[in-house]
Amino acid sequence: MTQVVWHVMMSLDGFITGPDHSMEWAFAYPGPNRLADEVMENTGAILAGRGWYDVASERYNGRQGIYGGAWEGPVFVLTHRPPDAPADRGIAFLSGGLEEAVATAGQAAGAKHLEIFGADVAAQCLDAGLIDEIVVHVAPVLLGDGVRLYGLAGDRRQVELERTDLAESGEGRLVSMRFRVNRS
Repeated sequence: MTQVVWHVMMSLDGFITGPDHSMEWAFAYPGPNRLADEVMENTGAILAGRGWYDVASERYNGRQGIYGGAWEGPVFVLTHRPPDAPADRGIAFLSGGLEEAVATAGQAAGAKHLEIFGADVAAQCLDAGLIDEIVVHVAPVLLGDGVRLYGLAGDRRQVELERTDLAESGEGRLVSMRFRVNRS
């Protein structure tokens, strides 16, 4: 079975995008990052939501912008609003259920991992018990507003995690952590 990994950058105050879905702040920490490199190298396919697709296509070069263009592979977008004519043939739009989407994208990942992008799809996957690991990079910035890592206060259930790795990068400014999701 394919391992499902939620990989995300977060501000210290818990936002994965800033106001108006801005992500420019996340690119302020260049340089090698062992955990990010491991996730990228082990990713066979990506499942994302329509919000991620719209913002990535409009602002960040879409699929070609993933990992600064260093990753290639299929991207699946789970949405009730597929576009009439997708611009990128490497992106498939799925409109079935969540578990079916994870299974389809996981099959495309082959022996590698399925990576989850987008707060809403990731939270749905986490709530459904479909995520095995979370890799989060905590940036030393307070955004004050934006999209929260995991729902609004009181909106989601408690999820127990076990930290399995810890690293620093960006001249020690960025803290990266890998967590195993405890399903007991």
